[in-house]
Amino acid sequence: MSEIYKTLREEAYEANMEIARRNLAIYTWGNASAFDPKAHVFAIKPSGVAYNELKPQDMVIVDLEGKTVDGKLRPSSDTDTHRALYHEFVHRAFGADAAMRGICHTHSPYAVAFAQARRGVPVLGTTHADYGPEEIPCSEIMNEEEAKGSYELETGKLIIKTFIKQNKDLLKMPMVLIAGHGPFTWGKDAAEAVYHAAVLEEICKMALFTFTINPQAAPLPDYLIKKHWERKHGPNAYYGQK
Repeated sequence: MSEIYKTLREEAYEANMEIARRNLAIYTWGNASAFDPKAHVFAIKPSGVAYNELKPQDMVIVDLEGKTVDGKLRPSSDTDTHRALYHEFVHRAFGADAAMRGICHTHSPYAVAFAQARRGVPVLGTTHADYGPEEIPCSEIMNEEEAKGSYELETGKLIIKTFIKQNKDLLKMPMVLIAGHGPFTWGKDAAEAVYHAAVLEEICKMALFTFTINPQAAPLPDYLIKKHWERKHGPNAYYGQK
C-alpha cells in the first residue's frame, strides 16, 4: 500500500498547489483529493494548513469509512463530503473502474457568488457548452436538521440528491454549486478536478458579466449547445489532436 499512498499523496499535493496557482482559494481555503477506487482510499489536504506550507507527505490518506489510515495531520474538514462522493462514484455509479478519481472544493469568488445567490448557471454561450451541455446545478439550501448533524457528510448527500432531482449526469456535468457555500468539481483525476474548478470560475465570471449587461440574457439555442458539446465529446469529436 505504501506505493499507492505515495502516488496519491503526490497527485493530491500537485492538485492543491494548482488551486493556489489558479487563485481559486486563499490562505487555507479549499481542498483537493486523489482517489484509488480499487484500494478504496484517497489522499486529501490536511485541515487548516496554508498552501505555501504544504508538502506531499502532509497529505492524509483516508478510507471510505472516514478513517485516517495513514498520515500525521488531521484531514480537511470537508473530508466527509469527498468521501460521500467517492462512495457514490464507486458503489452506485461506476464500480471499481470509477472514471472519477479526483474532487476539488474552492472558494473562488464568481462561483461562490452564484452559490450565494442560490442560482444555477444556464448555458449562455459556447464556452459553457464546451464543458457541459446543460445548466450548472445549484443545490437547495441545506435545512436546519441536516446542518445540525454531520454537516460535511450532508453536503455530499446534498450534491447527490441535487443530481438525482435535477436529472443530471455526473459524467457530463462535473461541477455543482452548494447554495450559500460554494463549488465542488470532480474529474478523472485530481488534476482534472482542479481544471474543472478553474473552468467553472471562468464560466461564472462570464455569466455574471452577461447578466450585468443584459439581465434578460437567454440560454444558447439547443442546436448550438449540442454542436459545441459534441465537437469535443461526441462520437465524431474533432476538437484537438488525435
